[in-house]
Amino acid sequence: MDSYSQIVSSVAAELLPKVASVRAGRGSGSAVVFTRDGFLLTNAHVVGSARSGTVAYADGSSGPFTVIGRDPLSDLAVIRSGVPAPEPAELGQADELVVGQLVVAVGNPLGLTGSVTAGVVSGLGRSLPARSGSAVRLIEDVIQTDAALSPGNSGGALADSRARVVGVNTAVAGVGVGLAVPVNATTRAIVAALIRDGRVRRAFLGLVTSPAPLPEALRRRTGQDGALRVVEVIAGSPAGRAGLRAGDLVLSAGRNPVGDAQSLQRLMFADAIGRPLPITVYRNGALVDVIAEPVELSGPEA
Repeated sequence: MDSYSQIVSSVAAELLPKVASVRAGRGSGSAVVFTRDGFLLTNAHVVGSARSGTVAYADGSSGPFTVIGRDPLSDLAVIRSGVPAPEPAELGQADELVVGQLVVAVGNPLGLTGSVTAGVVSGLGRSLPARSGSAVRLIEDVIQTDAALSPGNSGGALADSRARVVGVNTAVAGVGVGLAVPVNATTRAIVAALIRDGRVRRAFLGLVTSPAPLPEALRRRTGQDGALRVVEVIAGSPAGRAGLRAGDLVLSAGRNPVGDAQSLQRLMFADAIGRPLPITVYRNGALVDVIAEPVELSGPEA
């Protein structure tokens, strides 16, 4: 057997028992066991508004599950198996992925016959719109892969060559294009909140941004390679009241460097609500400091 096949088959052997089939109401898909006491990670769109459903494993065992929490704005949900679950999969770190790296998608759409496809990371830093009621958020740093995905694989594992789960497969974006929510620090914070509270409380700042490189002189001055360009400031938002403007380059927030969307989003959780947030921007050749006070993002399941 060639080395490529050996890697894919070893990942499949490791993960197939740990990826379950789930059915909830009219929805169905896959889920990944990630704790020893039976918690599984899946997509919010797989469980929908259901509070419970059925879970089936590759060894033939099946039974009920309970929805612990769901977060439509990250398309993640945590469920808990009512029957003994297999050993958990190891969660990896999507921030370490590089374009061209081998990844394996593992799903379990039918309960007994798992689905395994392989491909490469074909893009990083993609954005995927997610909606909850009137609230819309971009899931940042989505992983794009050419590993073939089907709707039944939603909620399944995207793994690296060492069978570490680096993403949760979430969408088919076109022929030969699949998307996965990355497993990283932000994801772990969301999962912890879902287990603890059943939902994710988010802070709202009111900025629409895009990554941007820094001019060479500013790189030398700040030690940063990139920042976030403000594309739009929502009228009446905390960012607007603080005086932020379209065209500003956000260099830091909460006195932490901001080099990508995730570095700002990881600050926008419950701890930031109602607290002064110092923000430094580059505007018209000068550094400008402002203080914003994020509010709680409202809306159904926001």
